[in-house]
Amino acid sequence: MPRPLEIPEAIVPEEWSDDCDCLHPEAVGKAMHALGDAAAVDAAHIFAILADPTRMRVVIALSASELCVTDLAAATGVNRTTISHQLRVLRGHRLVRRRRDGKVVYYALDDDHVMALVSMATAHVAEDGFHDLERHTA
Repeated sequence: MPRPLEIPEAIVPEEWSDDCDCLHPEAVGKAMHALGDAAAVDAAHIFAILADPTRMRVVIALSASELCVTDLAAATGVNRTTISHQLRVLRGHRLVRRRRDGKVVYYALDDDHVMALVSMATAHVAEDGFHDLERHTA
């Protein structure tokens, strides 16, 4: 059973009574059920991994095609050592997979979930007005 929601005083509207914990208990209950602590932490970790611009460039490149380290370095303008390191991080979090073909190792996005994350992120930044936002709002 989820613990009761405590709302910091700074965000409680003045019209709420002092004994009100929330306005819509059923909606709050559903939200709390949907946001399991472990799932929220794990999902945030995935976004933290993708928050690195070099890693994001790698996954965007891999969303277009399976590539080897040398081709990824050429496509992203990043040296092979850095690409290899970033691929190791991405593989460690199951965002990228590899396959060997003779002496060449090819990398691809791990599954459709990763492809969907990349597609949604790139579509979102392509929307009108996105680039007008302040970059460092966090």
